[in-house]
Amino acid sequence: MQKYYLFQIMIAVCFYSCGDSDVYLNDVQVIGSHNSYKIAIEQPLFNYLFEQDSSRARSLQYTHISLEDQLDLGLRNLELDVFYDPHGGYYSNPKGLEIVKALGKEPRVFDKEQKLKQPGLKMFHIQDIDFRSHYLLFKDALRALKKWSDKNPDHTPIFILINTKDQVIENLLKPLLFTKEALNSIDSEISSVFSESQLIIPDLVRGDFEILEEAILKKGWPRLCDLKGRFLFVLDEKEDKINKYLDGHPSLKNRILFVNSKEGNPEAAFRIVNDPVKDFDYIKELVAKGYLIRTRADSGTKEARTNDYTPFEKAKTSGAQVISTDYYLPSTLFPSDFKVSFGNNTFERIKQ
Repeated sequence: MQKYYLFQIMIAVCFYSCGDSDVYLNDVQVIGSHNSYKIAIEQPLFNYLFEQDSSRARSLQYTHISLEDQLDLGLRNLELDVFYDPHGGYYSNPKGLEIVKALGKEPRVFDKEQKLKQPGLKMFHIQDIDFRSHYLLFKDALRALKKWSDKNPDHTPIFILINTKDQVIENLLKPLLFTKEALNSIDSEISSVFSESQLIIPDLVRGDFEILEEAILKKGWPRLCDLKGRFLFVLDEKEDKINKYLDGHPSLKNRILFVNSKEGNPEAAFRIVNDPVKDFDYIKELVAKGYLIRTRADSGTKEARTNDYTPFEKAKTSGAQVISTDYYLPSTLFPSDFKVSFGNNTFERIKQ
């Protein structure tokens, strides 16, 4: 831990002594977590799922420490999944609890405070089967992040990806669709917790430019030292949902989230390219032009089971600013020493 705090002091001196600093947001490289809120599926339910589909079950066999503990560790990227539930109660009774009981086991206590009955966005991985979360309410997670930030006001910017979950999965509860109104609720919940001074929003980055992408390509991102204590949110979705989010907000004007729009679109600024091996040259090209890129060091627990650091090494050398992993700490759910970090167990650095 001493090495980590020395590194943090070094980063603070480098990043925040503005003066003539020419270190910008896209010069940083950070490691963060994937499905950051997730708590492991309890063993009886996992065993049941493994019997049904062993490959799929293995891909779900990971867990995380709390969001605050991840930030304390030094991670600067989180990923949060949200489900729409404007009236509350829609996701209150996951089938997995009944499956555990049917197996003759007593499920762990779940939603003791009945958070899921409250209206608003919910936060977990997969309805009915992978439903345990450090924060069942998106807004509670936001409050926890704000509380941590207020205690650590000089932290480097934190990137947060948002997935909107409405995929229909056979034999599982059909989720509520993410309409334009549902997407608007993401902005509403974020702005109810964070002030604009705590956010990096498209309007801030656009400045006097009419088009966000033009600002990125011609002016670039703000200086890192001007962004301390802030959060940057990204909608990690495909074109249909992005277009709903953009409706009435061309080039993301008056919006909170950046979006994963392909280069050439007015709102393009942050790109999600998840395969740093296959798309290595593509990522390098985008980084050179000035886009922020998120990629992954591992997925589906595969690399942790085979001790394969190839994607992580490619991610680092691609220049992608945000690298996601499930293994900033080694797995506690199966034997593995796989662990993703920069030198000296650090998770942020100036790109090399």
